[in-house]
Amino acid sequence: MRLIQYIILCFLLFTSATNAQVLKIATLAPDGSDWMNRMKAGAKEISERTDNRVSFKFYPGGVMGDDKAVLRKIKVGQLHGAAMPSGSLAPYYPDSQVYSLPLRFRSFDEIDYVRSKMDAVLIEGFKQSGFITFGLSEGGLAYTLSKSPVRSVADLQKLKVWVPDTDAMGISAMQTYGINPIPLSIGDVLTSLQTGLVNTVAASPIAAIALQWHNQVSYLTDLPLLYVYAVFALNEKTYRKIAPADQAIVKAVMTRTFLGIDQQNRKDNIAAFAALQQQGIKLVQPDPSTLNEWHERAEASVHQMVEQKIISPEILNQLNRLLKEYRTEIAHK
Repeated sequence: MRLIQYIILCFLLFTSATNAQVLKIATLAPDGSDWMNRMKAGAKEISERTDNRVSFKFYPGGVMGDDKAVLRKIKVGQLHGAAMPSGSLAPYYPDSQVYSLPLRFRSFDEIDYVRSKMDAVLIEGFKQSGFITFGLSEGGLAYTLSKSPVRSVADLQKLKVWVPDTDAMGISAMQTYGINPIPLSIGDVLTSLQTGLVNTVAASPIAAIALQWHNQVSYLTDLPLLYVYAVFALNEKTYRKIAPADQAIVKAVMTRTFLGIDQQNRKDNIAAFAALQQQGIKLVQPDPSTLNEWHERAEASVHQMVEQKIISPEILNQLNRLLKEYRTEIAHK
C-alpha cells in the first residue's frame, strides 16, 4: 500500500512539475520602480495561488533590448510577453493607437469617458492580434519638451524632433506638421539628447522623469499633444497552455494589478508635471494666434493616417462619436 501511495505521490509531483509554466516577461521599467514592484507582487500572488504552476521571471530595465528586439524574442519563444508602450504593438494592431491621435483630448475627464467605452474594444483587438492583455495603464498626456521654447508650429519645424522608430502614426503626424522627425528606439533617446542628435521629444511628465530626459531639456509647451498608454502583453499561444482555472487566476490578479498601476500613474503624472517646473523647466504657452494651425494640421494628419491605412475609419469614427457625445451631453450635466 505504501508503495502504491509513493508511486501516486511521485506521479502527482512529476505532473505538477511538467505542467508548470514560467512566463518570461521583459520591460523597460527599471527594477525597484513602482511598476516593477506591483508586477512582482502580482506575480508572487499568482505563484502562491497556483501552487507554482504559473510563475514569472522578469527582465527589467531593458536588458532584453529595445521593444523591437523583445517582440522578436516573443515571436521565437525566447520570451513570452512584455510590459511596453502600446505603440510598440502598432505593427500587430494599428488601431491600438487611436488614443494617440494628435490633439484629440482636452481633459482627463474626456479620456476617462472614452476609455470607459473603448478600452474593452482595444483589449479585444489585441487578443485578435495574438496578445492577451490585462487592462490598459495610463502613460499620460504627452507634451513637447525641448531645449528651446516652442510657441508655434514654425518654432517646432526648426528643431530636431524624436519619434519612436516603430511609430508610423507619429512619423506621419510630424510630416503633416512640416517636420522630418528622427526615428529612434526609446533606449537611444537619452544619449541622442545628450549628443544633440535630437533636441525635442514628446513625452508625458512621468516618462520624462523616469527616463531622465528632463535633465536634457529646458522647456515644456503647455499643449497636450496626445495620450499614451502601456500594456502588459502576453503571447496568446503561451497563455492558452495554462490550465483554464489558472488562466482565471492570472487574469484576475494581473487585471487588478494593472488597474492599480493605471490609477497611480494618473496621480504620478499630475505630480510630475509640477515637479518638472520645480526643477527649472519653463512652462511655455503656445501663441494664441497659432492655435488654429496646430489643430488644423492635426486634423489633416488624421485624415492622412486614414488614407494611408495607419488607422481604420471605423475606430476613428467611434472615438469621434464618443468625444462629441461627451462634449455635447455629459460635460454640461
